[in-house]
Amino acid sequence: MSLSDSTREQIENIIQKDRVVLFMKGTPQAPLCGFSSKTVGLLDSILSDYATIDVLQDQTIREGIKVFGNWPTIPQLYIDGELVGGCDIVSAMFNSCELHEMLGIEAPDRTPPEVTITDAAAEKIRESMAGHDGIGLHFAIDANFQSQFNVAPAEGHEIKVETNGITFLFDLASAQRAKGAVIDWTETMQGEGLTINLPKAPKPVNQMSVEELKQALDDDSVILIDVRGKKERDLAALAAAKPMEGDLMREIEALPKDTALAFICHHGNRSQVAAEHLRKQGFSNVSNVAGGIDAWSKQIDSSVPTYASIK
Repeated sequence: MSLSDSTREQIENIIQKDRVVLFMKGTPQAPLCGFSSKTVGLLDSILSDYATIDVLQDQTIREGIKVFGNWPTIPQLYIDGELVGGCDIVSAMFNSCELHEMLGIEAPDRTPPEVTITDAAAEKIRESMAGHDGIGLHFAIDANFQSQFNVAPAEGHEIKVETNGITFLFDLASAQRAKGAVIDWTETMQGEGLTINLPKAPKPVNQMSVEELKQALDDDSVILIDVRGKKERDLAALAAAKPMEGDLMREIEALPKDTALAFICHHGNRSQVAAEHLRKQGFSNVSNVAGGIDAWSKQIDSSVPTYASIK
């Protein structure tokens, strides 16, 4: 595919406008592929602000950026107008602290996290590792604080933790999230397996009923954010809700972390994703409106139409 002069100029303008630009699928609040989500999680942990371009919104940019940088996949990270790479390269540079150095950010603490593993859990892990001599046990914790064990060779950048005869290998971001982790082996009626308690995990997103939302709005005790696009908001509008746009999100992210925030969409699915994004940013009082605008129409205010009632 050749790149037209107009598309090249458009891309050049985008990458020159901001120091850090991520071409991705979806948005930071709602990534639409795992690689974009992982890259956003890494950048969010070290940067308070950076530009993103949702390539799914513009087919010309989606295909053009691949030709522009001679890089076939998305996401793509640009810093100071230069292509850094995709998810794997960004991850490797993050873990080696090369990315921090490039951005002029102080290198993070690489002190091994304190991890506790019970005797029962250690025994089960030793059994599962039998026959895997020379292979490392990687303990990964993603931005959603979902944990996963993986048996693979060490890459060299890992942070090593030895406890109760077990050696864990952490990438940099996982090591920060693992502080104080307790690993146990439990047996219940549903089965048996490892349980992992992560004290650093933020409080889960609260599921707020529309009745609770009405009370909070009446009390002026919550900021309500509508994640739907303009066409949907025009179909069924809620006057008290603020549309989720770039300027608003920058304002929100600058607020105190205990600010009460609630997110709403049509049925509560997209708003859950947006609420999770803010939760990962450290906000401790985040709610998702269960049932969304549809529930509000049916249970609180029938003057707000349901989508089904619009012909």
